[in-house]
Amino acid sequence: MYSVCKRGVWAAAWIALCSPAWSAEERPDCSRPLTLALHAHGVLYSAESGTGIDKDFADALAQRSGCTLQVSVLPRARIWQLIESGALDFSLSGIATEERDKFAAFAWYFSNKYYLLVNKSANVQQLSDFEDQPALKLGAIRSFRYGTNANRMVDSLAEAGRVSYASGLEPLYQVLSLGRIQAMVIEPFDIGDVQTSSIKDSTRIFEFNDPPVPHGLIMSKKSISAVELQKWAAIVQSLRDDGTVLKIFQKYFPPALAREMVVF
Repeated sequence: MYSVCKRGVWAAAWIALCSPAWSAEERPDCSRPLTLALHAHGVLYSAESGTGIDKDFADALAQRSGCTLQVSVLPRARIWQLIESGALDFSLSGIATEERDKFAAFAWYFSNKYYLLVNKSANVQQLSDFEDQPALKLGAIRSFRYGTNANRMVDSLAEAGRVSYASGLEPLYQVLSLGRIQAMVIEPFDIGDVQTSSIKDSTRIFEFNDPPVPHGLIMSKKSISAVELQKWAAIVQSLRDDGTVLKIFQKYFPPALAREMVVF
């Protein structure tokens, strides 16, 4: 019995989750296999090891729901296209935008800040220094969005033709080390890779002045009904409430940072 059941303050969907047996109306529709795509990104998911936060979360989601989730690994830009078309049911660690809200629903399970990883040779002492030097170029993952200030910088540099896009982190690390770009946007999931890579000593990290941005389960509004969206959101909240999400994050981060990202 989950701790949320003891509090008795949640709506009908919560009561359903706390019950030993759900009725047909309360259960998510598991009449077909549901599709979920991961994207390779630091400790969110490593294609080499097949492990990561989002892989663990997908396993917990399948276990809690009782549904079969067919998991694949795709580039982030492709994931958003499939979610919009309804050809993909779920993905993970997504953030909302006005455009995405038209075709996707979200159930939050963590939040985090964004950082700018800058090559020391760029002679950048603060974020504004990077924008003020027209010769400096930024690397970004195609289709990624960030916090307000980070988005403003990326969009401004993109308009000026100063952004080089890639499908993932590894290509960006490579071009950063070669000097073809001078900075890239990263998250806490990426910092461990930076600290163990050859670019550690040649780079600096600056924090954007944005509050933490919620990330969550991405659900296709085209392939999943409004009633089912509510059921899946309730499942995600149950995983937060009983400590499952916190335990997953504590596998990959120090306890204090894990709690900061999950308890919001």
